[in-house]
Amino acid sequence: MEQPLDISEVCRRTGFTSRALRYYEAQGLVAPLRTYSGRRLYGSAELERLNLIVALKRAGLTLSQIAKLTGRGSLNLEQLIDAQLAAIAERKAELKEAEGLLRSVKSRIDRGEPVDAATFCSLIRNEELSMSKEQWDKITDRYFSKEEQAHWAEHGQGVPGGIDHEAYNRQWKALGDKVAAAMPLGPDSPEAQKLYDEWQELLAPFKAVATPQMMQGATKLYERMGEWKGDVQAPFSTEVFAFIQEIGRRRAS
Repeated sequence: MEQPLDISEVCRRTGFTSRALRYYEAQGLVAPLRTYSGRRLYGSAELERLNLIVALKRAGLTLSQIAKLTGRGSLNLEQLIDAQLAAIAERKAELKEAEGLLRSVKSRIDRGEPVDAATFCSLIRNEELSMSKEQWDKITDRYFSKEEQAHWAEHGQGVPGGIDHEAYNRQWKALGDKVAAAMPLGPDSPEAQKLYDEWQELLAPFKAVATPQMMQGATKLYERMGEWKGDVQAPFSTEVFAFIQEIGRRRAS
């Protein structure tokens, strides 16, 4: 039988720090042997458990999940995997969005536009790049005919538009954030009713030039946000849009 290893040798072989090993011990993830003098010794079982911890961490599990999965409490493995897959999918979407932002900044640099660190931070913070005209063209082509898009552009408003699209998008994002914060109050609350009026006011430039068919297309575009939100960052969530629609239905009834 292989001799137990002291903590310094385990650190050398595994890459763990002594601090990490002591933390895992405190969390009940591993229980090294102790000499009479209190020195920690790791046998084959403890080393195998450390390897298991490494494998589970690589799969993205938290230490509390690992503790339950390896014997400290009960855990539904299928539910854990489903939750982890959902978290990974969310991170992938965030990485895709980040990649789009960085590529947009790089394209400006490639065109010779001056982009210093302050400008870069401002662009990211305001999400000016996440809904560029080029990106929106790919989305609106699915829901609007070329004639309808030309009509929007001719009247100085549009999807993606002839107005200052970035500034207009920031207005929608700010309003969307306010609506999201008010959602727990319910669609009949005074706050929600006020925000619905603000929504209609911000939508007025579109309504002024849109045909009923074009308004239906705009509604359909946002009702099907799940089909394209991985390609373009919308200024508000599907839940926010559904909340506003519910307020409108209640007012009409």
